[in-house]
Amino acid sequence: MFDVPSNKPYLIRALHQWCTDFGFTPFIAVFVDARVEVPMEFVKNNEIVLNLSLEACHQLQIENDWISFQARFGGVPRKIMVPVTHVLAIYARENGQGMSFPFDPAQARDLHVADSDDVESEKPKSGRPSLKIVK
Repeated sequence: MFDVPSNKPYLIRALHQWCTDFGFTPFIAVFVDARVEVPMEFVKNNEIVLNLSLEACHQLQIENDWISFQARFGGVPRKIMVPVTHVLAIYARENGQGMSFPFDPAQARDLHVADSDDVESEKPKSGRPSLKIVK
């Protein structure tokens, strides 16, 4: 038996196409953590809403693992990189129709920690609390 990939990127692509076909503006809401590359000055409560219209973003790629594009924020071109796992919703700005996705920030942190090469699973040897920097 093989693992079935998530249907989330397919649903995101389909709803993006639906918005575009009917003249709506596709927006995505994204949970922001260290894996997301967005202008941090526009992030509120660990979330950002991004316009995915063809007029607003250039070189848009909605792949199975990442959504990437270039967009202007305050007139400055920026490269945007969003893991598909961090997309909370995609919807049409004009009428709010779209789809939201379940998201567990703890699971995203676990994925990030699991990706790190220098994470040690040992517990501290002393009874005192300790902190560890995870890149």
